[in-house]
Amino acid sequence: MKHIAVFDENVASYEAWYLKYEKAYLSELEALKEHMAKLPENIRGIEVGVGTGQFALPLGIKEGIEPSSSMAAKAIKKGIEIMPGVAEKLPYGDLQFDFVLFVTVCHLKNLKHAFTEAYRVLKPKGSLIVGFLDKDRSIAQQYENKRHRSTFFRYANYYTVDHLTKTLKTTGFRNLEYNQTLFGELESIQEVQQPKKGHGEGSFVVIKADKK
Repeated sequence: MKHIAVFDENVASYEAWYLKYEKAYLSELEALKEHMAKLPENIRGIEVGVGTGQFALPLGIKEGIEPSSSMAAKAIKKGIEIMPGVAEKLPYGDLQFDFVLFVTVCHLKNLKHAFTEAYRVLKPKGSLIVGFLDKDRSIAQQYENKRHRSTFFRYANYYTVDHLTKTLKTTGFRNLEYNQTLFGELESIQEVQQPKKGHGEGSFVVIKADKK
């Protein structure tokens, strides 16, 4: 698939983004950590779309899936166990994990199928955590406007909070909790921002939802 080839061929550029926008990246991590801290200790979870491990490693996630072999190779060197595969067909049995993390939903082929698969592999009362750029906020709109000049976001699909909320509920998730960060334009973020509850202000939103 075209979008996987883009990641295979541009690993260095991918990692360079996190250095260029370090404070934005660290702000996203803070928002994710706030939800991760609510999970019980000593549990097993995966990240779907690990990339080179930019989120899994600092969040203490030891395994996950990654369709790009070049990205996966980098993550494996960082000590993360990688299974090849895609979000819409997870290479795991039912009821395997206590949590599943997504931070790449804009690159998914089918959002509902991906959430259905996450629901399948989660244990009862397990949690799904989804970090994404809100389509209604400025940073997603910035990427949308320049998608034809972008290496990584040319094939991206951005979603509103309402759309993800409805999809999660349709898939069977409940007890949705929201926080947000990245307040202001991407280039203007020069300090690590602490997340706020809710959504509607920050460009990066995290939703935690529970399986029944």
